[in-house]
Amino acid sequence: MSVTRLVSLDDADALASEYRASREFLAPWSPIRPDEYFTAQAQRVIVAKELDAHAREAMLPLVILDGSGQLAGRIHLNGITRGAFQSASVGYWVSQARNGRGLASAAVAEVIEIAFKDLRLHRLQAETLLYNVASQRVLIRNGAIPPSGQFSSVVRRCVSSWMSTATLASACACSLPWWAQKSSSPEFGSRTRTYAWAPQRSH
Repeated sequence: MSVTRLVSLDDADALASEYRASREFLAPWSPIRPDEYFTAQAQRVIVAKELDAHAREAMLPLVILDGSGQLAGRIHLNGITRGAFQSASVGYWVSQARNGRGLASAAVAEVIEIAFKDLRLHRLQAETLLYNVASQRVLIRNGAIPPSGQFSSVVRRCVSSWMSTATLASACACSLPWWAQKSSSPEFGSRTRTYAWAPQRSH
């Protein structure tokens, strides 16, 4: 049974509820957010914008479901880029109450399948903070290649690595994402770790 589906406006109430319940749990990995963000009204606006981006094929906004079909988190394919690059990035979270059940791993596996088989992308990447070990395990469990060494070494390897589609691409982290600039954690954004996938070519 699938653990993901496309988000809908009807999910706004459940999303707000899950965000409120997991606010402190998610805070170390999240940007600073105003109280309004955790309301159903704000979530409805966010989902509407995501669905608009989905209609333009710029994003795949999904929800993660638990075994009973209840909303347990979110996962996105963000920044879908066509043309020569054919890439996207993955972002996800699972609520505190449903953490540790394998839902994130299952959701990432489904999104990888969608990205490479349905959307025909060439490259997929995901970023984590260095100390977010649980998220790193989810990515590695799904076949992502971790970066080697410090942040600067990832940047140096960027140009030569991603162009090879015969093997799994190495990570490229050329700048900190916007959310690394604003955080409730003083360490947030100091170092990120980027993991990447690329489809294997048959010989």
